[in-house]
Amino acid sequence: MPPPADIVKVAIEWPGAYPKLMEIDQKKPLSAIIKEVCDGWSLPNHEYYALQHADSSNFYITEKAQNAQQLHERIQSSSMDAKLEALKDLASLSRDVTFAQEFINLDGISLLTQMVESGTERYQKLQKIMKPCFGDMLSFTLTAFVELMDHGIVSWDTFSVAFIKKIASFVNKSAIDISILQRSLAILESMVLNSHDLYQKVAQEITIGQLIPHLQGSDQEIQTYTIAVINALFLKAPDDRRQVDVESNVDILDCPLTEMANILAQKQLRSIILTHVIRAQRAINNEMAHQLYVLQVLTFNLLEDRMMTKMDPQDQAQRDIIFELRRIAFDAESEPNNSSGSMEKRKSMYTRDYKKLGFINHVNPAMDFTQTPPGMLALDNMLYFAKHHQDAYIRIVLENSSREDKHECPFGRSSIELTKMLCEILKVGELPSETCNDFHPMFFTHDRSFEEFFCICIQLLNKTWKEMRATSEDFNKVMQVVKEQVMRALTTKPSSLDQFKSKLQNLSYTEILKIRQSERMNQEDFQSRPILELKEKIQPEILELIKQQRLNRLVEGTCFRKLNARRRQDKFWYCRLSPNHKVLHYGDLEESPQGEVPHDSLQDKLPVADIKAVVTGKDCPHMKEKGALKQNKEVLELAFSILYDSNCQLNFIAPDKHEYCIWTDGLNALLGKDMMSDLTRNDLDTLLSMEIKLRLLDLENIQIPDAPPPIPKEPSNYDFVYDCN
Repeated sequence: MPPPADIVKVAIEWPGAYPKLMEIDQKKPLSAIIKEVCDGWSLPNHEYYALQHADSSNFYITEKAQNAQQLHERIQSSSMDAKLEALKDLASLSRDVTFAQEFINLDGISLLTQMVESGTERYQKLQKIMKPCFGDMLSFTLTAFVELMDHGIVSWDTFSVAFIKKIASFVNKSAIDISILQRSLAILESMVLNSHDLYQKVAQEITIGQLIPHLQGSDQEIQTYTIAVINALFLKAPDDRRQVDVESNVDILDCPLTEMANILAQKQLRSIILTHVIRAQRAINNEMAHQLYVLQVLTFNLLEDRMMTKMDPQDQAQRDIIFELRRIAFDAESEPNNSSGSMEKRKSMYTRDYKKLGFINHVNPAMDFTQTPPGMLALDNMLYFAKHHQDAYIRIVLENSSREDKHECPFGRSSIELTKMLCEILKVGELPSETCNDFHPMFFTHDRSFEEFFCICIQLLNKTWKEMRATSEDFNKVMQVVKEQVMRALTTKPSSLDQFKSKLQNLSYTEILKIRQSERMNQEDFQSRPILELKEKIQPEILELIKQQRLNRLVEGTCFRKLNARRRQDKFWYCRLSPNHKVLHYGDLEESPQGEVPHDSLQDKLPVADIKAVVTGKDCPHMKEKGALKQNKEVLELAFSILYDSNCQLNFIAPDKHEYCIWTDGLNALLGKDMMSDLTRNDLDTLLSMEIKLRLLDLENIQIPDAPPPIPKEPSNYDFVYDCN
């Protein structure tokens, strides 16, 4: 007779003794189970013991982690060795949320902050004779603090200025232990992201000159945390602190990090990141790529204010910019305004010139910039192009003004639409995604990278217009081709603006037509009735093939990054399906794995039979919570949850769209539902097309009729039939 379902056999070990295989009744209170285990080894005071996982996580299985009290006492020991060992244990155990809750309830966070604020001075006297011990002690203290705060139990607003100054002092020191520096940077990042008051205090404590040495170092992890702090301060900076002042002569080495826009506009910081991070002789890891992507997005978001600002037709300063564009293009000197006749003549001349410049409104071109986006940003780009690439600007304007009206490329209208398109491509004004790593090295090679990007693209647009022999009716078609050219060039991740320009040279209109034709042939859809019937016949077979592929990928498993509303964490968890497709195994990881993670190292299980539903996007429980993740569109598109039992769920945020489709398809397949992702549709179309072409190889150059041939009349007799029996 099989044992009851509540009785499980568990191997339990005790240091210095043989492990025991014990039967545990899960209906009993945990304290009673621990008492039985302690009695088996004759251990007194069972209330001071807890069950702990033997795997790498070392998490406690306990309703109330009693050893939190012991550790709280041990870290206050007068013995340096005992204190060091206790802090080491605390740093490891603080990742366990149950332990963390109990330790925090004992006012453990306050104890750690007091040790950082005052304890370090006490031990600095011993640094010369016990430097390694001091460094390790502080490192473990800060590690435990970071892990405890990451659970979101304690508010960041509770910390004193003394604690902030102490953490900032670790960052400002030229020679400090790497682990201490790393934890200090992580703490500062979290402080800034979680509290406006702390943002102000942290920003005043640190200058860019103190962070630059960390960027110039060889440790990529320290560089990553340093850029993360810059990004956090930039993200939380008030709007009035984000105004770019490129011509400013402020020494950025002494500039507090509240002046984020001024700092990021300076050549020195950009060139340091380019030289010591992007062009360093080592591969850029995913976390660094993410931070560079965030920095890129935040830098471009400085353009949002101009992008959303309408031009005031009555503002003379803004109108002077349009006059300057006309002056540079036609080199016309102002005529004296001393008579009504000269005024009329000048208006007529201006109207003619504005038409040549390609504005929609020839009389008052200021009206062309009243639409947002792109607003005044388009005019800024046009002026930059006219001043910094004057020869190209004059050539484009004069070249088009001498063409026939129907074939001229309107520079003004093109610039406005191109600026709007580039803002859409670079997602100007949108918050950075928590999962994206898509940064472009070329945007870190120039102080005015967006303006230079525009200058390259406006020349491309003019070139494509000529290649297409376009007229004004073809304007939207030309813009579509230019967008495709730009997008295809960006996907190659050029390392410089010159390389981007050369990529565009190879993507002429003729080349785009060839690419489109090739893609059209590969995705050719046969619409004749026999082909449609053949597709219908083989489609179930293809869907089954896709289903098996999805399930096989779930069996391999995926590493997911833990995200929260406070900051992107360097924590991972892994989930995979058992080979018999009956159980999902999942658990936390110390770091991102290099290959598959064995089932036995994943401590948690979820039977597939217990899954009630799979929900995505806004329907996910973790997307309904208040916080930054809710506002991020890209994260919303990667979120899905498994609902099981009553009010229980397993929440996911996929690393990318491909993994999202794989997992949602696989889970739906396990539940007997249709696979509805975009990836399934694409795979189905591709495999169906390949299978159809393979089956029709023998019918090459043979016309397949739309209707089957008519069935002939029955023969007058069947004497020709041979009976094999």
